[in-house]
Amino acid sequence: METNNSIIHVILTGGVGSRLWPLSRKSQPKQYLEIFENKSLFEMTVERNSHLANKVMVVGNVDNHHLSGNVMDKTNTSYVNIVEATPRNTAAAIAFAAFASNPDDILIVTPSDHIIDKMEDYNKAINEAVLKAKDGFIVTFGIIPTKPETGYGYIESKGDRVISFREKPNETTAKEFIAKGNFLWNSGMFCFKASILLEELKQFQPDVYEKSKAVWEASKNGFLDLDLSLEIPSISIDYAVMERSKKIKVVPAAFSWSDLGSFESVYDYLISKNHPVDKNGNMVIGSGKHTTFLGLKNTIFVYTDTANLILQKENSQDVKDIYSALEKINSDLLN
Repeated sequence: METNNSIIHVILTGGVGSRLWPLSRKSQPKQYLEIFENKSLFEMTVERNSHLANKVMVVGNVDNHHLSGNVMDKTNTSYVNIVEATPRNTAAAIAFAAFASNPDDILIVTPSDHIIDKMEDYNKAINEAVLKAKDGFIVTFGIIPTKPETGYGYIESKGDRVISFREKPNETTAKEFIAKGNFLWNSGMFCFKASILLEELKQFQPDVYEKSKAVWEASKNGFLDLDLSLEIPSISIDYAVMERSKKIKVVPAAFSWSDLGSFESVYDYLISKNHPVDKNGNMVIGSGKHTTFLGLKNTIFVYTDTANLILQKENSQDVKDIYSALEKINSDLLN
């Protein structure tokens, strides 16, 4: 029998993983690459949350929803499919999921491209967040940082209270955050009651609320209309709600987490899974061919059929600049 308060796992599948080019392409974004023990990040996301929720919702886009469908078939998971006609950022994507739910449903919203270990700690954090969500709070997950990372946003907190959200810092600021001891990495994961999220969105960003509602009401079998979608302001859930609502709580989480947003984080993850490196820390990704590095240290060689990338591990964040340059000339190498 259908209850009025399902726990729904909402998977956000947007993003092209520009910092993981040439592995990640528009036709095969990073969350669908089966390079993690023959599984994709998307598949691992589905499996990790399967026992925590009794429904699954996938918010994808018209270009990649067939890839999501393949994973859901592979894992034999039934799901509600929401297909965006055009990307409108996370506020709209999350609003669609909330509109597709009953008011009292608890939504656990996760990206599809993160690596998470220490499952006992993860399950504990989710359960804690669900309890807070039932009490009417919008919960974000703050990861206890292991280093002064410049690739993540931060949450300044005291217990479960959010003091402020901070943008990705430079190295000096990141070190200051770590030294203060009350800053957490912003994981981009959320938990809330559908009705509470929509109430707060309506209050703080009524244009996104009204236009997303119109798009959802005009949808056909989960497919959203392009012309109506283009009217929705493109804004993140952080700006629209999280930084303005008085109903925000944070769960400081001890599970091991990475958004695998750069080759440096992929390198670290693969090392932990015994991926081969030579004595100078050089690694090959994407090829089994014998490769020798001479006079190089901490170099990553990324092999694909149509493009190769050779980079110093420390320069991982700059890969997005290569992606941007190729985008400007509309290069086929992005497809």
